[in-house]
Amino acid sequence: MSMEIRVDRERCAGSSLCMSYLPAVFDQSDDDGKVLLRTPVPGADLAEAVKGVAARCPTGAITLHARDAQDA
Repeated sequence: MSMEIRVDRERCAGSSLCMSYLPAVFDQSDDDGKVLLRTPVPGADLAEAVKGVAARCPTGAITLHARDAQDA
């Protein structure tokens, strides 16, 4: 089972913590400073890092959702 990342740009405070911790997955908009998602379905090698970033998000704008094999 893999995970899907979702971001709520309305909740994002633009702190850029996610981007600084994991730039392969997260970016920051030049227009409004809010999170942009580069990789919505990261590989298993990034799973623990993504969980850590989501837990550190100060506004809870990053959420993780399980994906079944049939969703791939």
